[in-house]
Amino acid sequence: MRGINVRRVVFNQKGGVGKSSITVNLAAVSASKGLKTLVLDLDPQCNASQYLLGEVAEYAPDKAELQPNIGQFFAQTLSLKGREKPLSEYVHPTAFENLHVIPSNPELGEIEHLLQSKHKIYKLSAALKEISRQYDNIFIDTPPAFNFYTLSALIASERCLIPFDCDAFSRRALYTLLENVGETRADHNADLEVEGVIVNQFQPRASLPTQLVSELKEEGLPIMSTYLPSSVIMKESHQKSLPLVYLAPQHKLTEQFIALFAELKDD
Repeated sequence: MRGINVRRVVFNQKGGVGKSSITVNLAAVSASKGLKTLVLDLDPQCNASQYLLGEVAEYAPDKAELQPNIGQFFAQTLSLKGREKPLSEYVHPTAFENLHVIPSNPELGEIEHLLQSKHKIYKLSAALKEISRQYDNIFIDTPPAFNFYTLSALIASERCLIPFDCDAFSRRALYTLLENVGETRADHNADLEVEGVIVNQFQPRASLPTQLVSELKEEGLPIMSTYLPSSVIMKESHQKSLPLVYLAPQHKLTEQFIALFAELKDD
């Protein structure tokens, strides 16, 4: 069934590697299989939120108070006034059965330095452990940086999935990223493990991607067996706010996401 209260973070410090697409589509596959699934969007760019909620996730000032989001959850921890609301009160339903989201907000970036100075790095971990009893799978999307929110997500998770684009720059960055995960495990979260490196935008007919992946395997990195090819249907999926399993269930890329989800560990 691939889900027993499991918390996963999708993490890469490099932008444009498909973190939000992978987060949302794995979560959608999970939900389509009858598993109660939550997406937590920690990226101030709000891509995962908009992917799942469409126009509902627009953050005009007049809508800010109507849309529960993770920014409001963190902001309340900075105030001593009143009772703190549990994380469950920031969950938003989506149009898809079994799939929920805690949206992000652009204001996350504005309060990051305050959260750091107040030493709130374990706040998310405690809240997610409580809410995880309500879900089979939790997938966390992160910003393209190793910052307060990314570290909070790594501390709050049990598994880490790392998207990888097949180029030399991504390869060099991958080792730094793995070091950061290792340091987080040593200093903050002994339960954290790298579940796998996800090869994204793979072009099987090009020699460089095939060579890079082969070398990474030889070096002992945990490369997932399923590679995600590039496809224009992903852009259509974003534009329509429809994860692939709902937009095009028979498409090759959808089938690859289903196969990738099947590789995830149950516990």
